[in-house]
Parts: sequence; C-alpha cells; structure tokens
Amino acid sequence: MTIAVDQGSFGEQLKAWRGRRHMSQLDLALEAEISARHLSFVETGRARPSREMVLRLAETLSVPLRSRNALLLAAGFAPAYRERGFDDPALGPAREAVQRILDGHAPYPALAVDRHWQMVAHNQVVPLLLGGVAAHLLAPPANVLRLSLHPEGLAPRIVNLAVWKRHLLDRLAGQVAASADPVLEALREELAAYPAPASKAPPIEASAILVPLQLESPAGRLSFFSTTTVFGTPVEVTLSEIAIESFFPADPETAEALRNLG
Repeated sequence: MTIAVDQGSFGEQLKAWRGRRHMSQLDLALEAEISARHLSFVETGRARPSREMVLRLAETLSVPLRSRNALLLAAGFAPAYRERGFDDPALGPAREAVQRILDGHAPYPALAVDRHWQMVAHNQVVPLLLGGVAAHLLAPPANVLRLSLHPEGLAPRIVNLAVWKRHLLDRLAGQVAASADPVLEALREELAAYPAPASKAPPIEASAILVPLQLESPAGRLSFFSTTTVFGTPVEVTLSEIAIESFFPADPETAEALRNLG
C-alpha cells in the first residue's frame, strides 16, 4: 500500500517521509543539524517549524519538489516551487533543450517522460519502432511503460519480455518508494497483471552489468541498453520530474541496423 504522505498535518507528513527514508528522529535531527527534542516537538505538533526548517528537513529527506510544496502548505507557508505544464510558454527554452538532446541522439531512439511515464517528446526514430502498436496505446498522453508491456503494445515483439517486465516493475517500485505517488503504484499494479510469456531469449549471463531490451523489428532483432538523464538543479516542479530515456545499441548489429533504418 502507498502512504499518502502529501496529506495530513506537517508532522504527519514529515513522519511518513522519515519512515520512507528509514530514518529515526535522531538520525534526521543529526543530518539536518537541529535539536532532536525540537524535531520531536515539530513532528508531534507541539512546535511550529519555520519555513527554513521545513525546507532543510525536506532537503535532508530528499523529498521531491512537489511534496516539498505540500510540506510547506501543511506548515502554513506558501509553496516555494512553481508548477507549470510542460507546454507552458515559459518552459519553451526547456522544451527546446530537451528536443535538441533527443534529436542529437539519432539514429538511436530517445524520448522524454513526465513523472507518470507519459511521453512528452521523442526523436524521429521512436515512431519507426512502434509499428503494429494499438492506436489507443499511442493516443496522447501515451504511457511508455504501458505501451511497452501491454499485450497490444510492444510486448509481443520483446524477445526477453519476462526479464524486461521484471526490470521495469523493479524500477517502478523504486520510484514508488521514493515518491509515494499513488498513480505510480496503480500503474505498477496494472503492469504486473499483464501476461509475460516465458522469455524467448537466452538467459542473461551472471557477468552481465545491464538488462538489455531485445526487440524484434522490420530491421531484425535489436538489442538496447538505456540511460536516464534529468535536469541537474531544477527549481520548477515540472522540470524536476522530466526524464530523458536514451537507448543505445547493445551490439554492433543493432548499431548497423539503426543506421540503415528510416
């Protein structure tokens, strides 16, 4: 079950985040360089934290910016971080930067997703790999995890589907633990219920350091590994939640096939 840490009093939210980070009151007090007694009073509602203390505790607990705003509101302060849609004109320079990164990754696929894995941008290679995917999965906002594992999506063409599904679910579980986002938890439960036939690929060797995505395509069998890029020092909620997923060829055959694709 997901704990709704963005609801309740400041003390309740703080305690929930402390629990998710597996920190005692003493641990948090030491890390944040505040009195353990005062922290106890704040958490139980016997003392009201200052705005500076709210932000210091949130930083110490690595609370996402969206939830830092919730902590501030619960403590009686205005939010510190703005939130605008990714299509907001004010985020035009950021969108352009994201698209330059994606386009510069060609001839390899790359896409950008929001906090719920909804695709907000992609380069010209991505659509070339989505042939045969059901139209309803591609309708905006397309969720790339659903698109990947749904029986009407890429799943029938993923050679190592069982392994790839386990990798995605483990990754999603880590995000749920870090963010306490009920939407991500619901998505994880949905994806876990999708069928995953036995893998058609040979088992991954014990010496392997990456989980590849092995995909059948008109260009043949393609094998990828991926990296994730995020903005380094965002002070805007939406930008803090944008991630760029870049796929690289895991073997020379894939690299050659992608150079000839399109």
